[in-house]
Amino acid sequence: MGTNKILISGLVSGIAVFLLGYLFYGVIFMNTMEGMTGTATGVMREMDAMVWWALIVGNLLWGFLLAYIFGMWANISTFMGGLKGGAIIGLLAVAAFDLTMYATSNITTLAGSILDIVIFTVIMGIAGGVAGWMLGRGK
Repeated sequence: MGTNKILISGLVSGIAVFLLGYLFYGVIFMNTMEGMTGTATGVMREMDAMVWWALIVGNLLWGFLLAYIFGMWANISTFMGGLKGGAIIGLLAVAAFDLTMYATSNITTLAGSILDIVIFTVIMGIAGGVAGWMLGRGK
């Protein structure tokens, strides 16, 4: 798969991760997630204090990760293939992270960790679908 196709797919799917993250975490589940924080205080940044460049770069990197894996190793070039691959990668990555954080910190409750795993799996599934679709364009 060509480098330009992987870069464009990574950029578009990274933008999808960012927008879906805003929709799910910043709108739909914002109040629910706030109610599932652990005993740690002062951990979350307010919207006006967020480090936006780091959030944007982090979300773009998720997209580039999906595009690289799909384009270089998995030969995924359809929306459904990307949806499945993205959901699996998202599930494994976020479950490993969230369960480790739950075990070692007071940032969130178990329910909050589980909800985060579900939300991020959906986000990565959709972003993976976008990555797969973008990689398959022009075939």
